Amino acid sequence: MIQCLVLLTALAFTACPTTDPKKNPKKAAKTAEHPTNEENADVDFQAFVGRLRKAVKAHDVNTIAAMMTPGFAYVLGATPAEDRQGAGVFQYWDENGLWVELDGILSEHFVQKEDYMVAPPQFADPATDYTGYRAGIRREKGSWKFVYFVNG
Repeated sequence: MIQCLVLLTALAFTACPTTDPKKNPKKAAKTAEHPTNEENADVDFQAFVGRLRKAVKAHDVNTIAAMMTPGFAYVLGATPAEDRQGAGVFQYWDENGLWVELDGILSEHFVQKEDYMVAPPQFADPATDYTGYRAGIRREKGSWKFVYFVNG
């Protein structure tokens, strides 16, 4: 009798599949696609902008400085300084409370304007008379560089 009960129990558990193969077919793994809001969907541009945004949020001046051009413009119409990557630009941003503004502009959509990728997109639109802060990125010698963040 006990043998019969054990046999019936074993038969019940092996006869009922725990998953329905028709409902759960195995699918090939998908690579994550990250839709971009940027006009330039190049992977290297996306990576550059991502690193720049992260560095600005963290106020990581060393990383930001490495991403800037030597003649980085931070005051519209000013004569280019010998070393714009030095403390001058970061001190200017600190003194004028521009880190939040820079973070906001860099969070905007980048679009093409001449040789630059610029944010915000209003700056590239000739129909608007945009005079606020704007950021520009350009490919130089095969690498993307942060070229300017100016107002005016």
